[in-house]
Amino acid sequence: MVRFEDVSKRFGATAAVDRLSLDIFPGEFFALLGPSGCGKTTLLRMLAGFETPDEGRILLDGSDIAAVPPHRRPVNMMFQSYALFPHLTVAGNIAFGLRQEGLPKTEIAERVGAMMALLQLGRLGERRPDQLSGGQRQRVALARSLVKRPRVLLLDEPMAALDRKLREETQFELMDLQARLGLTFVIVTHDQEEAMKVADRIGVMNHGRLVQVALPEEIYEKPNSRWVADFIGDVNLIEGRVTVADADGVVVEAAEGIRFQADATDGAKTGETVWVALRPEKIAIASITDGKRADALYGEVLEIGYRGDVSVYKVRLDNGLVMKAAAANTMRRVAQPFGCNDRVVLSWARDAVAVLTR
Repeated sequence: MVRFEDVSKRFGATAAVDRLSLDIFPGEFFALLGPSGCGKTTLLRMLAGFETPDEGRILLDGSDIAAVPPHRRPVNMMFQSYALFPHLTVAGNIAFGLRQEGLPKTEIAERVGAMMALLQLGRLGERRPDQLSGGQRQRVALARSLVKRPRVLLLDEPMAALDRKLREETQFELMDLQARLGLTFVIVTHDQEEAMKVADRIGVMNHGRLVQVALPEEIYEKPNSRWVADFIGDVNLIEGRVTVADADGVVVEAAEGIRFQADATDGAKTGETVWVALRPEKIAIASITDGKRADALYGEVLEIGYRGDVSVYKVRLDNGLVMKAAAANTMRRVAQPFGCNDRVVLSWARDAVAVLTR
């Protein structure tokens, strides 16, 4: 449905978007994820028509939309600030765009009523924005964006102003709404958990370029670079050298004397420097109960980070390397199995190891 072809946008000497190409498909919930200043909002604004590309083309259903003004594009954008009109009621805010188009009053009333019912705003129609909670204002902004029935809905950090619990509830509601309406949603966020939860696919951006576009689970489990692995979630990144690379798998010898075995990896060649990515939750941590095992590492707990559902253990191995392991909290905190300075053993499955060549 949407295609960016070698699109660039510069502000002075800064390239906000740099020769970026991307396809977004009909009915897809697509997330643009990246740190502040990576160009994701600029990309969204170009699709909406608020910015003009310096190079390249933006196609919608195969047609170049460069000459189409924002209000004529079958695209609507929900802003991070919500941008509600303070002097209008909830119903008036939702109806604003329809009135600008000159639709009949009966059709406006019907469409506004349907959208308020869909987003559970039925009893708030006569209130003004300053009489609403943050979550209610967000629903009004979403209703105003959807009431014009766009082909593509653009969402610029739509949940940034909500508290954590309300944000999590709204994420599921947004997913359900998108599925019921069958529209194409494109969301911009810097929240990795949010992108992983709501999106069908994620495009990870850095310095105006896409560094990886894939399913959420692929980006998390199989990042294509150290930067993506480090940006998405928590990870142990360890430099090493490939000693074996064949159809049976890859063996990496780390500088600290640790050997990692992994499944076969495209691009890994014997003798080259690579980086091993190992997620903390993929590492099993246990008390030392018997003699040393060849397939495990031993060390001492330095710190414990309690996060409620999980605890993260920072462990200094006997060879000096520090690694993080995470374990679910299945019992009360006072009964945690490990404390600081305790001796522990770390182990992991072969398929938990990702070998990165860049």
